[in-house]
Amino acid sequence: MSAAIDNTEDLRLTRLREILDSGAMRSASRLLDSLAPAEIAHLLESLPSTQREILWGVISDNDGEILLNVTDEVRAELVKDMNSAEWLAATENLDLDDLADLVQDMPAAVTREVMDSLDEQHRKRLESVLAYSEDTAGGMMNTDTVTVRPGVTLDVVLRYLRRLGKSVPRDTDKLFVVNRYDEYLGVLPLSQLVSRPSDDTVAEAMSLNLKPIKVHTEDNEVARRFEAHDLLSAPVIDDKGRLLGRITVDDVVDVIREEGEHQFMGQAGLSEEEDMFAPVLASTRRRSLWLGVNLATAFLASWVIGQFEATLSQIIALAVLMPIVASMGGIAGSQTLTLAIRGIALGQLSGSNARHLLIKELAVGSLNSLIWAAVVAVIAGVWFDSLAIAALIATAITINLLFAAVTGAILPLALDRIGIDPALAGSVLLTTVTDVVGFLAFLGLATLFLL
Repeated sequence: MSAAIDNTEDLRLTRLREILDSGAMRSASRLLDSLAPAEIAHLLESLPSTQREILWGVISDNDGEILLNVTDEVRAELVKDMNSAEWLAATENLDLDDLADLVQDMPAAVTREVMDSLDEQHRKRLESVLAYSEDTAGGMMNTDTVTVRPGVTLDVVLRYLRRLGKSVPRDTDKLFVVNRYDEYLGVLPLSQLVSRPSDDTVAEAMSLNLKPIKVHTEDNEVARRFEAHDLLSAPVIDDKGRLLGRITVDDVVDVIREEGEHQFMGQAGLSEEEDMFAPVLASTRRRSLWLGVNLATAFLASWVIGQFEATLSQIIALAVLMPIVASMGGIAGSQTLTLAIRGIALGQLSGSNARHLLIKELAVGSLNSLIWAAVVAVIAGVWFDSLAIAALIATAITINLLFAAVTGAILPLALDRIGIDPALAGSVLLTTVTDVVGFLAFLGLATLFLL
């Protein structure tokens, strides 16, 4: 199935490029009309800047939804020349939570025009969402909710919904039950509404099992709640228990996707918003920082090697085997590091259970070091016909794998504690530790026992 989807995407992209090269804009417009906003966004991200600009000029509908689906960097490129009228058209049919996301990228003057174009009720709702950080439940929520009181009958609720008609928010799978102070009490699933006798009260049909989400809850915690309970929507409340809005699963999917991209791109020191076809100078500037950090750590490792120049000049076998020690430590440490970063991202790892992870990883590192130290010792011993070198490299690998396990488990927590993203900085620092410890152990032991 995945291969079929990928082939379809490739065919669309190839066809679109052919159309753009030929200048047949009507054909491009027809192709775009057959695609969903998210698919168009994917195509935009797959095109170089010049073709992207041409394609964006052809798009006439769903501009706002498309902008929401592209990365921040691509969005900034697309909107840089948009005027007020185009911004107003793009935001016209957006849900309130989506509009709140887009407003933050608008020029101040355009934002004022968009706010002025809303009626008083929608303007107040938008302002209430904008009051919260975008990476919290408050920033994710939509204030369009349907609320009912516990004392009314289901027949009254049904008549109320018929009167609302098309005003019922899309993706509504449940109604929220509140008291006269708007305090959240529970939910009334639509399945209960249509399956129970119409003279039952809301209090008899409602469910108390769905716990509300506090407005300042972080977005990754919201995503975990949705995943754990298979939710399609969930209520958001303030500190006093009053219902403020709801979060729907489409917003949570965005959070999960962004988190996954962040972990993946962070391993290379890149942002998840990195545009594949960004200008050369912009990409160079961003990547130079981490290349510089890596160069500094590489010089540190080289300095350690330089301290054992005399040893290396006398025993050439050490220079041949030295990269093995560093490489084994780097791979072992990366495995633990990835596991720890994932645990932090999912909220499964913290200071309270870090000791258990450390003990477990030390045990794994000990077993792996015994297994692979023995394998490498046998190979090195036969290769150089030396038991001393075999014992030396086995000991160095054991030391480095144990240090790698400790560093991989502790480093992400330490970085997170001081406010540095472990997904970005962890791999560079881990490589430094495993290289320095590996070289120091291998060459230091050689200096002590072989010379």
